[in-house]
Amino acid sequence: MERTDGIKVINPVSAIALIHRRTMRIWSLHPKYLDAKGLVALWRETLLAKHVLEGKTRGYKNHPQLNRFKKSKSPVNAINQYLAEVYHEASARKYNFDRKKINWKFKRSKLTVTSGQILYETGHLLNKLKTRDPQKYNELNGQMTFDAHSMFKIVTGDIENWEIVTIKKANNPKKTVFKNRIKNEVKFA
Repeated sequence: MERTDGIKVINPVSAIALIHRRTMRIWSLHPKYLDAKGLVALWRETLLAKHVLEGKTRGYKNHPQLNRFKKSKSPVNAINQYLAEVYHEASARKYNFDRKKINWKFKRSKLTVTSGQILYETGHLLNKLKTRDPQKYNELNGQMTFDAHSMFKIVTGDIENWEIVTIKKANNPKKTVFKNRIKNEVKFA
């Protein structure tokens, strides 16, 4: 829907026209919703993020998804807390993730995430699962609410300003309409 002020209005859950093209995804959603590939990828990508925050690698230093951890009082504590939840989900599924990769002496903290970000990630995840794991897609599709990762408190708001998306035309997914931060481009109805 196009408003007179030029801002596109979308329904975030059915926003299949939103295609995310990033090499790293640190989900705000609880890891219980991820399929096997998604959970393993989250573990690897969050370990990479941990290395970045510890100063052990030069790559990804300015990755926008790290901003929320960098803004916390103790970024390394926060990423260890995040990893702990991923580890617990993997253990519940009988996956063999290396417990020693986490500093278990972290102090618990709460970070915020917007309701718009949760809705965006929900649509993004469902879109991925539709082709990657139809069984998981059918299990989650139609679910009315999705929990955030336990370290996040959901606050009212649009998609987070660190989220970068590529918007494609729904009738022509190969044609990019624009690629930019979503903050000033798309608002929720």
